[in-house]
Amino acid sequence: MARISLWFALGAALTVVPIAVGQANPEAIAARQWRQQHERTIVDEFFGLLAIPNIASDRVNIQRNAEIIAKMMGQRGVPARLVSVPGANPIVFGEIKTPGATRTLVFYAHYDGQPLDPKEWATPPFTPTLRNGMLEKDGQSIALPAPGMPFNPEWRVYARGAADDKAPIVAMLTALDAIRAAGLRTKSNIKFAFEGEEEAGSVNLEKILAANRELFSGDLWLMCDGPVHQTRRQLIAFGARGATRVDITIYGPRGELHSGHYGNWAPNPAMLLAKLLASMKDDNGRVLVEHFYDEIEPLSDLEKRAIAEAPSIDEDLVKEFWLGATDGGPAKLTELITLPSLNIRGMASSRIGPQASNVIPATASVTMDVRLVKGMDPRRTAERVIEHVRKQGFFVVESEPSAQIRMAHPKIAMIPRPGGDAATRTPMDLPISQEVIRVVESVRGPAVKLPNMGGGLPLTSIERPLGTRTIVIPMGNHDNNQHSFNENLRLQNLWDGIELMAALLTM
Repeated sequence: MARISLWFALGAALTVVPIAVGQANPEAIAARQWRQQHERTIVDEFFGLLAIPNIASDRVNIQRNAEIIAKMMGQRGVPARLVSVPGANPIVFGEIKTPGATRTLVFYAHYDGQPLDPKEWATPPFTPTLRNGMLEKDGQSIALPAPGMPFNPEWRVYARGAADDKAPIVAMLTALDAIRAAGLRTKSNIKFAFEGEEEAGSVNLEKILAANRELFSGDLWLMCDGPVHQTRRQLIAFGARGATRVDITIYGPRGELHSGHYGNWAPNPAMLLAKLLASMKDDNGRVLVEHFYDEIEPLSDLEKRAIAEAPSIDEDLVKEFWLGATDGGPAKLTELITLPSLNIRGMASSRIGPQASNVIPATASVTMDVRLVKGMDPRRTAERVIEHVRKQGFFVVESEPSAQIRMAHPKIAMIPRPGGDAATRTPMDLPISQEVIRVVESVRGPAVKLPNMGGGLPLTSIERPLGTRTIVIPMGNHDNNQHSFNENLRLQNLWDGIELMAALLTM
């Protein structure tokens, strides 16, 4: 994926701000000094963790990841255990009890990663590689500097999980090293919860938390996942969009038919699917599914003001992503991510390119995700999409249709019963929310504060069983190829994250 860096002119100037502001924060100072003296050790530990494959379905290596993280915590005097329920990947739990503390902060990250095809990667995804710049800008693989030699903060680490989401784990544990070496202490009880199924939909997270409420209870969960703002300013998101998945398969002939012999006669399921999908959105990207926007909970005045005050980066991103137009205009990206979306994740029908055959396909399939905002029910929203399919003339089934059913209906769509997770937002004016803002800005300078991030996190699966609040504090670079091939982390983001975690751990 060729990309042009948004910051070829402005990046260096903008990264000066948080460093200068951070001088006022003693925890950030301690973390920076520790990091400067131990950069090679930090990166070595990071590389060791990244070298363990972490696809959620790979149970053997997921277990290895969990055990290594627990060992890393134990080496720092943090008692750790693996917590699970039958059939689930473990959560790595750790706890620091602070005498006299009146509240508990829980720090969340996940150690599993998205599935991948190694052939798409420039270097093996589980062989961490240091490059002297972005791969898309001809960054070359380089050896690690000798111990005691500094790392260029613009160098990048390429590996699955580098940005999403093993870096925060290393940042938290390194921050512990730094504050302890400086004689600084935690003021709150601290808990760590590192999940192993986030990229698989956190299907067991709520079950694990509900079965271990006392263990995971806390006044606030700090969700350390995702990228910072595209301006490289720190992002604080007070919620995340939920999601539901809708899979649709359209049926044509029993098997593929010769397109010359049967074209114009046998219905083409790929064409039927294309027409169906085109009926779901207008030319400006607004979803046309009836009642799709009905249940949205309005933003508060404070949330609206935060959106208005957020820097506009649309023009720069259009250039970076080579876009000829955007959806949703005249609204900007920061406003549009507070609305629900309907996205085509991928489509398939027969074969393309050199493998293409002169056929009418037998089936055509699509996987869609619907991003939900607060107020929307996942199942009800999915049902509205399914009802839209029916209104386009399709007979809808939940499992593979029989020959009799296929011959009884001119258009058939198989849509398995969808699930999903709702969205939530923590009020920005709560005392704990304002405290988080003050601490973050004492380290990283003026933050971009948004009601919710665009991506999804299992916030509802945490808040519902525990009765707690969640705030998202990401640390990855926005151009990290998250969920795609050649995922990477800019080293300065790791350095910044260590300083930020030190301040949050001691707030």
